[in-house]
Amino acid sequence: MKKTAPGRTKPPPRQAKPPGADKERGGVQSIERAFSIAEEIARNREGIGLAELSKRVGLHNSTTFHLVKTMVQLGYVSQLADSRKYRIGRRMFTLAAGAMDEIELVSVATPILEKLTRATGEYSHFAIRSGEQIVVVAKTAGTGIFQMVDRTGAIRPGHATALGKVLLAALTPSQLGHYLETCDLQKFTAKTIVGRDALLRELEEVKRRGLAFDDGEFDAEARCVAVAVRDFTGRVAGAIGMSGPMWRLSLQALQEKSKYVREAAAELSAELGFQPQRVPAASIA
Repeated sequence: MKKTAPGRTKPPPRQAKPPGADKERGGVQSIERAFSIAEEIARNREGIGLAELSKRVGLHNSTTFHLVKTMVQLGYVSQLADSRKYRIGRRMFTLAAGAMDEIELVSVATPILEKLTRATGEYSHFAIRSGEQIVVVAKTAGTGIFQMVDRTGAIRPGHATALGKVLLAALTPSQLGHYLETCDLQKFTAKTIVGRDALLRELEEVKRRGLAFDDGEFDAEARCVAVAVRDFTGRVAGAIGMSGPMWRLSLQALQEKSKYVREAAAELSAELGFQPQRVPAASIA
């Protein structure tokens, strides 16, 4: 009988791995790597090369190549013919669109709007651009008396509201040009911006500040502040805002409470998969 040396403990017998354990772990690891690759590609709207992609995800070039090649074949990633860089493919956008339809978007936005209302005591709303229209798709009423009244599905003018200015500022030059040619810059109050050049200057200021104001431009008795919400591609998916009556919401109060709107917009953007490491040029589909 073989003895164990004094002071040494005989190691326990190795337990056999369940059948298929290595294969199962390998499969999970491949899925983890594939999603890591997809997320990194999504953060680079202009495309990303193989070497840089491998470096970002911490994988060897050959490993990254084989995974991304499969993703290209499946349509979840596309490769630019001229630069050979990788971008998110159409099937990925189809999945995203299916997962985030208007009903789902409202369900995600509403708790954040409620939180914003609790922080400010004012009416909060979330709007998207549908064609040439700005549509309020979610809202919450404030806690004080004399609250702003609006309905879900209400159409708001782009040039005269904070929500609208945020969404117009995200348009490409050609899209904005088309908007200005086809939409009437109607005058709602004495403060409404109706001149093309004046509106363009205002939108540049919106992009510079990262938020928009409406100082009695749509409703002479109301003020509003709004901030852009971005999705996982960095695209502006909508705008979140806060409104209140002028007698309660002074310009100073509006400025002070705008920080809560920024926080709400950042939270909703995060829910939509946006990662702020790389902010692309403003754009909206």
